[in-house]
Amino acid sequence: MSNDIKIKKGLDIKLIGEAEKATENAIISNFCTLRPEDFHGVIPKLLVKVGAKVKAGEPVFYDKSNEAIKFVSPVSGEILEILRGEKRKILAVKLQADKEQTYQDNGKFDVNSSNADKIKAHLLASGCWPFVKQRPYDVIANPNKSPKAIFISGYASAPLAADLDYTLKGKEAELQAAINALGKLTDGQVHVSVSKNGNSPFSGLSGLTLHTVSGPHPSGNVGTLINKIDPVNKGEVVWTVNAQDLVIIGDLLLTGKFNAERIVALAGSSIKKPRYFKTKIGSEIATMVYDNGVEKDGNNRIISGNVLTGKQVKPDGCLDYYSNVITVIPEGDDYELFGWNKPIFNKISLSRALTFSWLTPNKKFDLNTNTNGEHRAFVLTGNYEEVFPLDIFPLQILKACMYNDLDEMEALGMYEVAPEDFALTEFVCVSKQPHQEIIRKGLDVMIKEIG
Repeated sequence: MSNDIKIKKGLDIKLIGEAEKATENAIISNFCTLRPEDFHGVIPKLLVKVGAKVKAGEPVFYDKSNEAIKFVSPVSGEILEILRGEKRKILAVKLQADKEQTYQDNGKFDVNSSNADKIKAHLLASGCWPFVKQRPYDVIANPNKSPKAIFISGYASAPLAADLDYTLKGKEAELQAAINALGKLTDGQVHVSVSKNGNSPFSGLSGLTLHTVSGPHPSGNVGTLINKIDPVNKGEVVWTVNAQDLVIIGDLLLTGKFNAERIVALAGSSIKKPRYFKTKIGSEIATMVYDNGVEKDGNNRIISGNVLTGKQVKPDGCLDYYSNVITVIPEGDDYELFGWNKPIFNKISLSRALTFSWLTPNKKFDLNTNTNGEHRAFVLTGNYEEVFPLDIFPLQILKACMYNDLDEMEALGMYEVAPEDFALTEFVCVSKQPHQEIIRKGLDVMIKEIG
């Protein structure tokens, strides 16, 4: 099997506002927020009350369905507020951060002298387990199961994504410690993908199988790596970990501290000076966004994550648990009269009818959130297959999810996909169907019915 993966199907969406490779320390956030909605399928059970003092790395809540999986505070401080919704559902736990941070000491951990059970127990107790996700279902991994392999993408190909070669530079020791630990949790291999033309810190590490990838997005998606290397069949499980989360895991093993520090790309055409910030998970985004030329009353959309898969957040919102980019682009709530009936040069399209972006393949676009159309029934155009590199029929699996045919979903390869794998098909969909939402609902049905 070749370790060189070349993707031909896909689409690179070149946007204005790529982050300059310069890092600043973000203004220290006064508040930090943990949102259970960041952990799909988790029902939180609180371990703290309003007014309680916690250290960074101290448990705040655990998963009701698996009490071993704990979620810890990214900062030390006081529990300021517990926001609840209908039926007292916990929406967020808001903390007021201390000016001087203190950390819970989990003790340094010797991976070499430990077995898989001890490593699992340490990651669970220290709050690092939520960084480990599984397929099928794209949820936090079940620690009671053993994966056939572990997959990590060290290359981000999404629009305006953080450059992992840059953000991981100098973190080789932490990465190696995390790789060593993960390697003991599987009988298979730890597969890592890097850019063929990059200079990745993963290249000099041991205990992993390195794959170089090239081609358009989604070449950097971990789902693409899984599909091309070792697809998931019924009864099988693989685990995935985000590259920057490896640093937090490695830091914990080496120092005993849960250090939720993260280098985040602030990007997008609405940002005056796009660049990188050093901040912490759950921190306020306002100080970064509004200190960079974005007007508080401006008509912009703030996204925690990239433009294809990220979550819209309010101006007083926070960085979600898994994101390493904040994107700010114009809101698309204006409409152009007879826009459908004249040549278009400032939009991306796979079709050459009226849209002439194909004449300038290297042009960067200033796109907004306008979908340029309304929701309607699926139209058979063949566009999905042009941007979908997995060996799966995208339209058929979407339809199977819509009418909840479990047998067909299984047969079509539902076990190995996640919503992000359908972000591009959603982008090019002339029917404006919410592909990622459809896949997520389909996966939820499978969890409920199959488990």
